[in-house]
Amino acid sequence: MTNALGPGWLDPNQMLESAGTWGLWVALAVIFAECGLLIGFAFPGDTLLFAIGLLSSQGYVPEPFGIVLVVLTAGAIVGNAVGYEIGRWAGPPLLEREDRRWLSAEHIERTRTFFEKYGPPAIVLARFVPIVRTVITVTAGAAGMARRTFLVYSTLGGVVWVCGVTSLGYFLGNVPFVRDYVQPHLDLILISVVVLSVLPAAIHFGRDRARRRRAAERARQAPPAPDVVDQGSSRSSGP
Repeated sequence: MTNALGPGWLDPNQMLESAGTWGLWVALAVIFAECGLLIGFAFPGDTLLFAIGLLSSQGYVPEPFGIVLVVLTAGAIVGNAVGYEIGRWAGPPLLEREDRRWLSAEHIERTRTFFEKYGPPAIVLARFVPIVRTVITVTAGAAGMARRTFLVYSTLGGVVWVCGVTSLGYFLGNVPFVRDYVQPHLDLILISVVVLSVLPAAIHFGRDRARRRRAAERARQAPPAPDVVDQGSSRSSGP
């Protein structure tokens, strides 16, 4: 029997029972956002997929494991397609705007380098690289990659990523040592998943806020630019 770390609402069995079938659909929304929306880089899809597989092996996810794989894979593929269409519609200006707050120039440059180095197969490889997998779909659309080529590599990448990471969690959950550890410590595992889910976003926005604060401080401390006097006007106004 699992020992809860706090009040009844923190008991993982109660949490999972209350969540019912919503757990899979929440995971679907997160995977879709990470793959298709530029704000999705803050979501740790790898951790979530592994956790869903692990919990499925213990019977805490009511849907059959095959359905879990199909639903989450579909979410990744559709998310990729949405990101691609955003890139085609908005074009390069979306990634080059200086007033964006949700993505740094470093992230964009890293993704462009990755895309230029590997070409279309980068769509598959990027599935396993956080942040890059979010930005590269928009980058592919903005770069004018053929829609059919993108969909082929995107589908392949979505299947490999979702099925691979989720199945790893599922099969590890069936290993006796892991299974015997999961049940008595499920509350710790769930809390760890929540922390790992929030931490990347907190770190990113914390760094972004600190960077903006330093930039504002430097702007305040910078000496004022000297006034430029029009010499022609000065001569004309003289005696």
